[in-house]
Amino acid sequence: MHHTIDVALVAPRYLAGGGDPAWITVPLHRACGWSHGHDPLMPRVILSSPDQRTVLRLDPNPSWSWWKLRHAPVGEQRAWSVSFDARTPVEIIAGLTDALTAPEPGPVSAPDPYEPLRQAGWRDAHDHDGLISPDGIARVEHVTDGAFSASFVKTMVSEDPDGPIWQAYFSRDTPAHLIAGFTRALADPSPLPRDPNRLRIPTNSRRHTRVTQARVPAIDVAFALENRVRTLADRQPHHPAPAPRTPNAPPPPRRIH
Repeated sequence: MHHTIDVALVAPRYLAGGGDPAWITVPLHRACGWSHGHDPLMPRVILSSPDQRTVLRLDPNPSWSWWKLRHAPVGEQRAWSVSFDARTPVEIIAGLTDALTAPEPGPVSAPDPYEPLRQAGWRDAHDHDGLISPDGIARVEHVTDGAFSASFVKTMVSEDPDGPIWQAYFSRDTPAHLIAGFTRALADPSPLPRDPNRLRIPTNSRRHTRVTQARVPAIDVAFALENRVRTLADRQPHHPAPAPRTPNAPPPPRRIH
């Protein structure tokens, strides 16, 4: 008899809460070869790409964005940076990091980062350059002011101080295919799984959220991250996929919220 566990499936996915940071950090290190420093006295993670041109910082400080990704200038590509607040679902951030670590596709035309959203029914905004989700909660904005140019993704249930839930920032020179990876994950209608015992949906957005309880095989939850690591490692050139861990019994699901 297969052991099953309860999982909460949360939709829309941009209201599911942050989730487990390991969904991003572990594959970057184990599948993509990013190196990390270690300071047991500091509650932060710093990962560097193999070419040392990109740095990811995960710094749980409530005063600013928790996730920051910075890329140094290379040739004609100018420096760029992105950041994400704590409640940005890791599965949506992974849309960008997975695009960043994918093998170079060769010369291709830059994708339209808005196209995945339009195909998902997002509508043009009337008061700014960007798009708004069908429920009006999430929005993409492109801001240009003189030399300043950047894109923002905001989720909010109202304009009052308690309304904002999370925000993402993309600097002017962030490659279009990376933003498109993010917007594809943002537009995906699939709900996100969360631990029903640690469901941390912001109070002000609960009435906008659909939560469905489901029972799934425990092994699927236990090995979801391992399977993700192997999938990303398989696409890396000259980088053998790591052997999956096979404990005697399925471990409890990772902390997800």
